[in-house]
Amino acid sequence: MAKLKRDNKLDIAPSKEEKVTVGQVILAIILLACTLFAFLPVELTFVAAFTDEKSIAVNGFRFWPKDWSLAGMSAVLKYGKQLAQSYLVTIFVTVAGTFMGLLFMSMFAYSISRKDFRLSRFLSIYLLIPMLFNGGTLSGYIVFTSYYGLKDSLWLLILPLCVSTMNVIILRTYIANSIPGELMEAAKIDGAGEYRTFFQITLPLLKPSLAAVGFMMATAYWNDWQNALLYIDSDAKKPLQLLLINIQKSIEFLLNNANVPASARAAMGGTIPQYSSTMATVLVVIGPIMVVYPFFQKYFIKGLTVGSVKG
Repeated sequence: MAKLKRDNKLDIAPSKEEKVTVGQVILAIILLACTLFAFLPVELTFVAAFTDEKSIAVNGFRFWPKDWSLAGMSAVLKYGKQLAQSYLVTIFVTVAGTFMGLLFMSMFAYSISRKDFRLSRFLSIYLLIPMLFNGGTLSGYIVFTSYYGLKDSLWLLILPLCVSTMNVIILRTYIANSIPGELMEAAKIDGAGEYRTFFQITLPLLKPSLAAVGFMMATAYWNDWQNALLYIDSDAKKPLQLLLINIQKSIEFLLNNANVPASARAAMGGTIPQYSSTMATVLVVIGPIMVVYPFFQKYFIKGLTVGSVKG
């Protein structure tokens, strides 16, 4: 009996020596090359932000320049208080908009995914209308400012991007295909209402899909500048993207206008780093997203529905 157990153990034990096939080597090389091609622009942006402006003018952009300088980053950081205020506005809009959007869209997706809900078909068609037809920027501006009275309000940075048809479809598809209907039926038999079923059963199982959609929403909020350009007037409510665009316009104005007084040029340090400041601006924008992304990545591949139904 002991020998049989030992034999069975030897039969089911995984082999320690795994052969690496030629296909795996080729795939690894391809993936490594793709990773390198994706990383090189980021590395060039980081290096160019700390490259001397004269070196860029003479030698162009290089992955390892001869002369280093902090002039480009200093030109951006001169807007210290306003830059910090814009960071706070952008962080607030991104967090609040992503949270509200995920809550509203997940509830909407849960409603239209229920087969016993009578308005499911009607709401599904109603959801597709904004995806196919758009009133345009002018009509939207008139409605938001004249009828809603939201001119120069942070709500206009949150509400236009809060609900997306495609994101609702993604969440609805995940609920229909990945969350077993037996769980909801069991909750209904136990006396749970729709709100309890959604918040205690459906919402926790939606975490992988919510993380993926939430990251896309957060990126959209972080990179949005058109709504701020249309609706925001006060400096205290300007998001980061709009501020950095204004910084770039200010630098271009100083470079292209010969009538600019010497005091304005002296405020920029004597020389105006056009190219390095542009790269520094990009670095300021993408830096936080690069830091946050690894924390969301684990949810993209993690399935929380495994084992949710007992056999």
